[in-house]
Amino acid sequence: MDWKAYYKEHTATAEEAVKHIRSGDRVVVGHACGEPSFLVDAMVSNAAAYRNVEIVHMVAMGRCEYCRPEYAGNFRHNAIFVGGATREAVNSGRGDFTTCFFHEVPGLFHTTLEPDVALVMVTPPDENGMCSLGVSVDYTYSAVKNAKTVIAQVNPCMPWTGERSLVSVKELDWIVEHEAPLIELAPPKIGEVERAIGENVASLIHDGDCLQLGIGAIPDAVLLFLKDKHDLGIHSEMFSDGVVELAEAGVITNRRKNYNQGVSVANFLMGTKRLYDYVDHNPSVMIAPVDYVNNPWVIAQNDNLVSINSCVQVDLMGQVCAESIGQTQISGVGGQVDFVRGAAMSRGGRSILAFPSTAAKGKVSKIVARLDAGAAVTTSRNDVHYIVTEYGIADLRGQTLRERARRLIAVAHPDFREELTEEYGRHFGEAPAV
Repeated sequence: MDWKAYYKEHTATAEEAVKHIRSGDRVVVGHACGEPSFLVDAMVSNAAAYRNVEIVHMVAMGRCEYCRPEYAGNFRHNAIFVGGATREAVNSGRGDFTTCFFHEVPGLFHTTLEPDVALVMVTPPDENGMCSLGVSVDYTYSAVKNAKTVIAQVNPCMPWTGERSLVSVKELDWIVEHEAPLIELAPPKIGEVERAIGENVASLIHDGDCLQLGIGAIPDAVLLFLKDKHDLGIHSEMFSDGVVELAEAGVITNRRKNYNQGVSVANFLMGTKRLYDYVDHNPSVMIAPVDYVNNPWVIAQNDNLVSINSCVQVDLMGQVCAESIGQTQISGVGGQVDFVRGAAMSRGGRSILAFPSTAAKGKVSKIVARLDAGAAVTTSRNDVHYIVTEYGIADLRGQTLRERARRLIAVAHPDFREELTEEYGRHFGEAPAV
């Protein structure tokens, strides 16, 4: 059967397609802004037909109605990365959290988390019957390859993002045609603190460096201070609209990359329509599965790889928590450790953890004597390189515990330096040298 006949035979309505989900199934949902919200809504509307359906997802950008208390008997969320819409379910016990480095998530889908059903979004097929997973290749590609049943929303609004994003029409068991704008992530507000951090981080970036950028105001603030750089490259877990501006200005060229030269590489995208239009059929962009993009060995193939991420707390030994407040899970490890370690293996590489010195409107220091009880150590003290706040840069690599503490106190908020200094004195029996 040729692909066009297959496509026609396997086309269904969303209501028909989700009836192929059975009680007790494990359903993997396409990631982040590639979430097929139309299919998810249809599944929730059919909730009365299900018992104990496990929903596996990372960054959930939709409404996540399956996490609501009234659906506790129908659905149970299993988060690999906890987000705003899923935190209450996970931390109340109605949901679960599975911790895993992002680059290892696809491997779970043919071992401990083999999916029964994958709900994904794709482009319409090309002349060869191939569809692109567009803005969400990451673990979604593995979900398509490993699920017993694949239900796909075919959406003309999804951008085409190259050959590493392609799946065949014949890998889709049920095809639901539905055009709708992609979920967008509005640019964050950048304040004076973020600008100061961005300027500090930018001072560590040199012409020709290859960048990994996290998400949020601080990475976007860093990009503001890179306009005088030359021939920067991108090999990143994801990127957003700020990269588009620098690429169009000729700052990001990828010319000096020594691996995947000439292309910006990521495994998923989050941004506005401007970003989605930019990447559509753009040969200078490659979106590929996360077990390739985030593999530390692959990351390290580019010299001068600079990773930029954030965190919740850093203690005076340099231990980093980036995913919980005490025992309350608020996010996940994501790709932070993938890139911290990849940057450490890269010739000339640097990893940077950048964050405001305080939280809770200045009432809480993010540099602490010790992590909160129960807090997860996301990035170990052995992996940490640069810590950056609005007050400066602390280079921790190769430093004694005594010197690490001294340098971290120097970049803490002034309101908290006295108590941190007292803790230093109790631990080391002396005041820190200044």
